[in-house]
Amino acid sequence: MKRILIGSPIRQRPTILRHFLASLARIEASSFKVDYFFIDDNDNEQSSQLLSDFISKQKENNESETILIRGDSITPYARDEFTHYWSNDLIDKIASWKDHMIQTAREQQYDGLFLIDSDLLIHPEAIESLISSEKEIISTIFWTQWQPNTMEMPQVWLKDTYWPFQSDGTVKAGDGAEAAVMFLMKLRVPGVYQVGGLGACTYIARSALEKPISFRTISNVSFWGEDRHFCIRAVALGIDLYVDTKYPAFHIYRESDIERAILFMESTHTNSNMLPAQGPTIIMPTAGPKLTLSMIVKNEEERFLKEVLEHHRQYIDHAVIIDDGSTDHTGEIVHECLAGIPLTYIKNENSQFHNEVKLRTQQWEETIRIRPQWILNMDADEYFEQKFKEELPVLLNDTETFTYLFRLFDFWSEDHYREDVYWNAHSVYRPFLLKYVEGFSYVWKQTPQHCGRFPENIYSLANKTSNLRVKHFGWAREQDRLHKYDRYKKLDPDAIYGWKEQYESILDEKPNLVKWIE
Repeated sequence: MKRILIGSPIRQRPTILRHFLASLARIEASSFKVDYFFIDDNDNEQSSQLLSDFISKQKENNESETILIRGDSITPYARDEFTHYWSNDLIDKIASWKDHMIQTAREQQYDGLFLIDSDLLIHPEAIESLISSEKEIISTIFWTQWQPNTMEMPQVWLKDTYWPFQSDGTVKAGDGAEAAVMFLMKLRVPGVYQVGGLGACTYIARSALEKPISFRTISNVSFWGEDRHFCIRAVALGIDLYVDTKYPAFHIYRESDIERAILFMESTHTNSNMLPAQGPTIIMPTAGPKLTLSMIVKNEEERFLKEVLEHHRQYIDHAVIIDDGSTDHTGEIVHECLAGIPLTYIKNENSQFHNEVKLRTQQWEETIRIRPQWILNMDADEYFEQKFKEELPVLLNDTETFTYLFRLFDFWSEDHYREDVYWNAHSVYRPFLLKYVEGFSYVWKQTPQHCGRFPENIYSLANKTSNLRVKHFGWAREQDRLHKYDRYKKLDPDAIYGWKEQYESILDEKPNLVKWIE
C-alpha cells in the first residue's frame, strides 16, 4: 500500500477550516495510507483547536500520523469579500514551509506528497484519481471567481503568469482569445490534460520528489508567487505538469462561498457523482439552459409573432423576451405561445427603439443573466426553414464553434423573397446563433441604429457559416413596408446609419421577386 503525505500550511478562519478538515476526513484511501504535515500558523485560537481536535481524532482511530509545526502567525494575511492580499514575506514563508514538506516526504520515503491549501474542499475520490494518473506532478482542478461578479476561472494555465487568461480572471478579445476559450472548454470535460502552470491542490509523485524540485524564488525570474517558481523549475528539470478535471475541488475563496461549499460537501458525500461507466461526458462552462431564444418585441399582435414563436418553441429551452413598450396584446401572445417553456419577460414602460444599442444591450444583459449555453437571437418576424430543427443538435454539439452565421431572405410576400441591387441580404452570412462564453469581454458597436444584434467582437472566436436559411417576413406586407419607410425617414433622415437609396427602394412598385423553395 502506498504511503501519501498530505501537507498544508494553515492560517484559516474557523468557519472555513471546519469544512476543509471535514473534506480531508472523508478521503477514500483504499489503496494508500495517509499521513499529515500541518503548519499551524493560525492567529485564531478556535482554528488551532479545530486542527488539534482533527489530529487527535486521527490518532485515536489509528488512521494517520501527523507532523505539526507551530508558525509564528506574525506576517499579515488579509482577506475580504473582494480578494486575498498577499505580501512577498508571506509568500516566501509559505515557499519555505512547502519545501520543508517536500524534504520530509523525501527523507521518510513517502510514495507521494499532496499539497493543498486550507480553503479547498477535496472530492473523496480525487487523490485516488491523481495517483492512478501516474503523472509526476498533477493538480486537481478548482474554479474561482478571482474578483466578485466575474467568471469562474481555473487555477491552472498554459504559460507565463496566467496566459491565456487576463490577471483579473477574464478573457478579452484579441490575440489569444480563441485559445483561452478553447482551453476553458476543454477543462470542463473530465480528463487529464497537460498544462504549463498549476498549484494549491497538487500531487507530487515519488519520482519527482527525488529531483531538486522547490518552491523557493528563482532569483532571475520576476514572476510573482511560489507556485510559478515551482512550475518553472519542475519543467526545467524535465517534469511535465498536468491537471485532473475528473473530480474538481471547491474553493472557499470568500465567506460568502460557504453556502455553496455545504452543497458541494453534500453532493460529493457518496459515489453518486462518479463518472459513468461509458466514460466522461462534456460539462458546459455555464449552468443555464442549453438553447435560449432572445427576442425584442413591440406591438406584434397583428403581425407574425404567433407563427414565429410556434416555430421556435419546438427546440428552445428558455426564452428571454424584451417587450419594448407594446400597447396591444403582444404580452399575452408571448405567454400563450410559450406556455410550458421557462420564460423571462420584461416590459419597458417607455420604448427604447430610438436608441437601438441601448435596447440591444438591455436584451443582451437580461439574456446572459440566466447564464445560457447558446443564444438564438431572432427578431419577431424571423424564423428558420423547416429542416433547422433536425440539424440544430449538430450545431449545438460542435465544441470548436462559438458563432454560427446564416443567410437571411427578405420576403416581399408569403412565398417570394426580394432580390435586386438594394435587397440581397441573402448574399452574405450574418450571426444568429452564439455560444455564450462567461467572462469574455463582449464589446458593442455604439451607434443608435444598426448596431447589430450581437456584440461586434464575436468574430474574435471561431465561427462557421451554415446553409440553413432564415425567413424574414418584416417586408412581406405592404402596410409593414410603408410603416418601416416612415420610421427610417424619421429616425435616420440623412441616412447616416443606413443607405438612402435602399430606404427609397422600399416603395418600388415592381421589385424583382424570387419564388421560395423549402
